Amino acid sequence: MLGHLSFGVTNVERSARFYDAALAPIGFVRVQTYPDAVGYGPEGQGDKLLIVELAGAAPPGKGFHLAFDAPDRAAVDAFFAGAMANGGIDNGPPGLRPQYSPTYYAAFVIDPDGWRLEAVHQVHQ
Repeated sequence: MLGHLSFGVTNVERSARFYDAALAPIGFVRVQTYPDAVGYGPEGQGDKLLIVELAGAAPPGKGFHLAFDAPDRAAVDAFFAGAMANGGIDNGPPGLRPQYSPTYYAAFVIDPDGWRLEAVHQVHQ
């Protein structure tokens, strides 16, 4: 459905440390590196998320967040741990979210620039 998303960040090196740690457990690695940008996607493929250093970059308001599918609950846990160890803000620790579905296991974080992210694993019934 989507080709890729781009996020403006204020410090690409700081953001790359965050995204390297948070996205690796869910199968996204650095696939491109430029002086002012880093692309992430499945290994050996193109980027699905590009972070670009831009003066004055800011995320949209509270209505936006990006959810990444995780292969299992352990990957959700590792996403959260990696994010927290690299400047992320806890916006909902790993756990079941029965208000969404009985199998919806997710973690919510905010990156160093304020982008709202989620990793989710769920079994569709």
